Amino acid sequence: MKKILNSADTFVRDTMEGIEAAYGDRVGLLDGDFRVLVSRYPAPEGKVGIVTAGGSGHLPLFLGYVGQGMLDGCAVGEVFASPAAEKMADMIRACDRGAGVLCLYGNYNGDVFNFRMACEDVEFDDIETRQLLGRDDVASSPKDRADKRRGVAGLVYAFKIAGAAAERMMTLDEVTAVTARALDNIRTMGVALSPCIVPKVGQPTFTIEEGQIEIGMGIHGEAGIEVRPMMTADEIARLILETIEADMPLNAGDEVSVMINGLGGTPLEEQLIVYRSVHARLAERGVAVVMPHVGEFATSMEMAGLSVSVFKLDAELKELLRAPAATPFYTNANK
Repeated sequence: MKKILNSADTFVRDTMEGIEAAYGDRVGLLDGDFRVLVSRYPAPEGKVGIVTAGGSGHLPLFLGYVGQGMLDGCAVGEVFASPAAEKMADMIRACDRGAGVLCLYGNYNGDVFNFRMACEDVEFDDIETRQLLGRDDVASSPKDRADKRRGVAGLVYAFKIAGAAAERMMTLDEVTAVTARALDNIRTMGVALSPCIVPKVGQPTFTIEEGQIEIGMGIHGEAGIEVRPMMTADEIARLILETIEADMPLNAGDEVSVMINGLGGTPLEEQLIVYRSVHARLAERGVAVVMPHVGEFATSMEMAGLSVSVFKLDAELKELLRAPAATPFYTNANK
């Protein structure tokens, strides 16, 4: 293992303290606790709180979206490991402004179990909560078992919709409903070219032979659906779009937002080449792209590869997507 760090044991703490040192005017550690990051942007009483949690190692997900117009708080565990329920409960309490808190997170067993305990805990403080799970990874389960799918990069779109709805002072039920509709219209699929190394493990989490590509790989190194010989950018774009459209059909006149997400070790040039192909194929179908996102939004340490997310929009979702947001890793100036 060759990484720029102080020690594997302090990797998460050092990262969190680095975030606060760099962006402390916008976000900060909750009472000095490096497991919980909260927004320092002003927010009115009566605004619904939006929170998430998950393992470290995915920056900008999840920590990078704490700020104005997106998340109010985020709890993190060790790399690829859920934070404790106690930390989630502390975060929920800190982000409640009297209107309740929406817990929005990926469909991973540890996060589900701990969030349930945290929400039960804060009920004793009369804090009302709702829970929504991201399940956008079409490769992780078939359509008839969509409730088992993983939450991956598409969660960023859900954060954006939930945060914008909360900024409009919608009620907890209203924020939950519009975010649920967004989640129902987001699909993601990824490919991996190389593994990553978890600092405390010190060796690759899996292997991919030279000249091969893993189709449908998860962001924790979960196995994909197949291994193929290396493909061109156009071939990758075609395969992913065909898989997504088989699950969520698109028609002429539809509007979508597309996210090309680098997994940590893929140059922006390669991401743009894939976007070029995705955009062209959608244009041929008469599908318009609104606010494309190209870059690193949900990584897996230094894994090489990328994912493509398609977010099918209606008038309200489009408006909320365009609404202003400002976080250390995501800024939208009302495009």
